[in-house]
Amino acid sequence: MLFKTGLIYTTKKLHRKVQDWFHVYQFLKVPELNESMQRNQLHRKVSLYLHSLPSIEDSDFTNLVTGNNQNDIVLTLDPNQTIEDHFLGATLFWFKQKTEPNRSSAFVLKIRKTDKRRILRPYLRHIHAVSDEIENQGKRYLRLFMNVASGGGGSGTRWKSVPFNHPATFETMAMELDLKNKIKSDLELFLKAKQYYRRLGRAWKRSFLLYGPSGTGKSSFVAAIANFLCYDVYDVDLSKVRGDSDLKFLLLETTAKSIIVVEDLDRFLAEESQSASLTASGIQNFMDGILSSCCGEERIMVFTMNSKECIDPNLLRPGRVDVHIHFPVCDFSAFKTLASSYLGVKEHKLFPQVEEIFRQGASLSPAEISELMIANRNSPSRAIKSVIGALQTDGDGRGCGDVIGRQMGDDDVDEGPEGVLCGGEGFTTVKDLRKLYGFFRLRNAKRSRSSNCLVNER
Repeated sequence: MLFKTGLIYTTKKLHRKVQDWFHVYQFLKVPELNESMQRNQLHRKVSLYLHSLPSIEDSDFTNLVTGNNQNDIVLTLDPNQTIEDHFLGATLFWFKQKTEPNRSSAFVLKIRKTDKRRILRPYLRHIHAVSDEIENQGKRYLRLFMNVASGGGGSGTRWKSVPFNHPATFETMAMELDLKNKIKSDLELFLKAKQYYRRLGRAWKRSFLLYGPSGTGKSSFVAAIANFLCYDVYDVDLSKVRGDSDLKFLLLETTAKSIIVVEDLDRFLAEESQSASLTASGIQNFMDGILSSCCGEERIMVFTMNSKECIDPNLLRPGRVDVHIHFPVCDFSAFKTLASSYLGVKEHKLFPQVEEIFRQGASLSPAEISELMIANRNSPSRAIKSVIGALQTDGDGRGCGDVIGRQMGDDDVDEGPEGVLCGGEGFTTVKDLRKLYGFFRLRNAKRSRSSNCLVNER
C-alpha cells in the first residue's frame, strides 16, 4: 500500500514536469511589494484565500504555527510547495516562491494557457470576494508593524510585524464620557467620508495629537482606536530612521486601513540638533507633504508628546494635526472608571474620601493608580485605601494629607508601625513601588563615584 501511494505521487510529479517542459502552463506572480515598494493588497487577499483552502492540508509540506490565539493551530504554505485549486472546471496550482532572508515573498499562480483567457478574471474576482468575506467575518487579525534599521541596499520590506492583541477599548479608557463619545463619532464619520474628502480635494486621512504626562493612557488610546476601527498599527521608531527620504519610504510601505504612530515626538525634536540625518522639515513633510497626500489615504496618524509648550506651532497647525487631545493626570471621574474596570466596583463607602482628596489638589497618573489596584485586586477596600494613601503621600497635592487623614475614621484605615496604610498583602502606596528603584539607583550612584575616584587616583 505504501509502495502504491509513493508510485502515484511520483507519477503525478513527473507528469507535471513534462507539462511544464512543453510550456503547457503559464506562471503569474503576485509579489508582496509592488514597483513603488508599497504593499501589494492583492498579495494579502491571495494569502487569506489560499490559507482558507482545504487543499492546503494535502500539500507536500505545510508549516504548523500558532495562530493569534494560543489555542489555534494554523497551516501555512511552505516555500516551493504546491497546492491545488479548482474553479469553473479548471485546475490551478499555487506555490509560495522561496526568497532570500529579509526579502519580500511572492505567490505564484500556475494556470493552463488554454484556461487563462476563460477563467482568469472571474477567478481573481472570486479571490477578492472570498477574502473580503473572511475579513467581514472578523477572521482577519490585526497586526502591529515596527520599522527596522535599514541594512543598506536590501530591497526587502522595512517593516516587521507581530499579532496585535492589545485588549484596550474605549469602554476601558479612563476618560470623560463626553470626550469618548465625541472621538468615537469623529472616527465613525471618518470611515464614511471617502467621497466627502474626495469632493474637497483632500487626502482621506485624519491626524491626532495626544499630549500629557507619562502614564496617562496615550498608548492605550491608540490601541482603543485600532480595535474600534479594526486598523493595523505602524509604530514608527524615529531613532531607526536614517533620514528624511528614509521616512518617506517607510510611509510608502504602509497600507490603507492603518494607524501610523510616532511616539514621544517632543523628545525627538529636542534632540534634533544631535542628529543631522532626520530633520523637523522632514517630519513636517511626513505629516502633510505631497507624498502623505498621495499615499496616505484611509489612514490615521497619531503623534504623542509629554508637552506641546515648547513645540513650534507651525508643526501642529491645522492640516498637519486635526485633533488635539490632552491626557491629564487622574481625577475622580477617571478614578471611578478605573475602579469599575480593575476592581468591578461602581460605588464604595470610601469614594467620598477619595473625591475630597482630589478636590484638595492631589493627583496621580492613571498608570500609578491602576498598578495599585492590580496589586490589591483581591480586596477592593484595600485597593482603594492604598490609592488614598498614595494620593496623600505621593500625589501632587502633598499638603492635604494631614487634613484628609483627620476626616477618615479609624475603622476605615489600618495603620502599620510606620503609620503607613496597610491591609494585608500587596503594595499599599506608590512609594512602596519606588523604594526598591531608589535603593538600586543609590547603590549604582555610589559605585559610579567609587569608580571615578579610582580613575582619578590612577
